[in-house]
Amino acid sequence: MKQFFDKISKNRYYAMVFKNPFTYVTGAVLLSLFQIALFAYSGNPWGVSGAFANWGAWIYRLFGGNVDKWYYFSSSGAQQTLDAGVLNNSGSLMNFGIAAGALLAALLASQFKFKKIKSVKQVVAAVLGGLLMGYGARLAGGCNIGALFSSIASLSLSGWVFALFLLVGAFIGSKLLAKFFL
Repeated sequence: MKQFFDKISKNRYYAMVFKNPFTYVTGAVLLSLFQIALFAYSGNPWGVSGAFANWGAWIYRLFGGNVDKWYYFSSSGAQQTLDAGVLNNSGSLMNFGIAAGALLAALLASQFKFKKIKSVKQVVAAVLGGLLMGYGARLAGGCNIGALFSSIASLSLSGWVFALFLLVGAFIGSKLLAKFFL
């Protein structure tokens, strides 16, 4: 078996796809093709953070809560999505696929590593940053995939406005990160 993997890893196409990073143009073309294929298949643009609201509702329901009266879940379509469950939700399946695909890509490129946590500050910065990004994505009506990439691909002005404020937020966030956590 080791000989098989050694032979594959020496193949130039393996190195081109899994070892060497794609150029920005190649990445942009691939993302665009996947976006078009997804839109043609599902009728919906690509999005990530929309499913998180459903996940929160499903978890809340597991503990006996009821979201039926909440404005966000008041439409019949939202209720049908919640009643169908996580494995029948295309947004959830896409998110699981993104996570599995990222793991697979890291494994195939021999880039998967467990890293030692350097400090509690690093953990606090990661958790705080993740929570703020998730909260911001829900307030903005989408993340950088849905509100930026899919909006611009759909020729929506909102995508360009999102891009402008994304740059402003990244600038401010990097200054705060450097000042308080590095």
